[in-house]
Amino acid sequence: MHDHHHDHQGHEHDHHEHGHGAWGWLTGLFRPHSHDSADSVDSALESSDQGIRAVKISLIALGATAVLQLLIVLASGSVALLADTVHNISDALTALPLWVAFVVGRHAATRRYTYGYGRAEDLAGLFIVAMIALSAIVAAVEAIRRLIDPVPVEHLAWVALAGLIGFVGNELVAVYRIRVGRSIGSAALVADGLHARTDGFTSLAVVAGAGGVAAGLPLADPIVGLLITVAILAVLRTAVRDVYRRLMDAVEPELVDRGEAALRNVPGITEVRSLRMRWIGHTLHAEADLDIEPATTINAAHELAHEAEHQLMHAVPKLRAAVVHAYPARRNVTAS
Repeated sequence: MHDHHHDHQGHEHDHHEHGHGAWGWLTGLFRPHSHDSADSVDSALESSDQGIRAVKISLIALGATAVLQLLIVLASGSVALLADTVHNISDALTALPLWVAFVVGRHAATRRYTYGYGRAEDLAGLFIVAMIALSAIVAAVEAIRRLIDPVPVEHLAWVALAGLIGFVGNELVAVYRIRVGRSIGSAALVADGLHARTDGFTSLAVVAGAGGVAAGLPLADPIVGLLITVAILAVLRTAVRDVYRRLMDAVEPELVDRGEAALRNVPGITEVRSLRMRWIGHTLHAEADLDIEPATTINAAHELAHEAEHQLMHAVPKLRAAVVHAYPARRNVTAS
């Protein structure tokens, strides 16, 4: 048997298919494209730097959004707007654990944590999922409370303006986080983008509710709030699915198919016994068990394993480390 292990950085390709038109845009809000591969590969440190930069920029953008909302609060004197602004600020700060996770994930592996600290991202992802769930609960409770005990909505124009600012700011941050998260293969950053999207939905509810009240429909505000709760639950489902899959070491089957096809195309490999992959943070690690010709010499087996590793790295995006096991092919095996 021959084992071959190597860390690799190289070029990669990823083919995405996106929906087109209004329907594609709408479905993308709730179920963003979840392929973890990117158009170009970076080292783990470079990917972490991108993640940290995305968190910093989005925090600045959300901070600017909150300042604008606070100015409107001061101009209107609306206590309700003040509460919504404070809520948006507190939600924006939930990105800080993800920032910490990216920093921790940069640390080198130790004799205790032999695979490194990339799993810190998954822990941050769990926290973000919990915050999205909390947003859904708060939205539902507030909507039901206003249905049972309606509260007059004042300063409608100011409320609508603040809600619009909140929606635009949060949605821009959501799009940015999700795009960078996909690019570097970070499920936690994508989840944080979805979290920003839920905050944008909440702000959009403020706009729709104010419009309904202005049109003479006082119950429009709580009804829209319930609809937004449903939208947040749809976003929560996507975030839970992605983070759960990471925790369970799931990878997209097409990545395994791509890797197996690349290995089978290597001359001298008679069969791919198994190919296992897992995400650690935003990098993939793989192990491959291969059958080779029984007469292959040790030196030739080494070269064959090296070539198999090279082809596997080239074929699978974000694959940073691979261990290749080469075995003599079994002959004349008959069913009992």
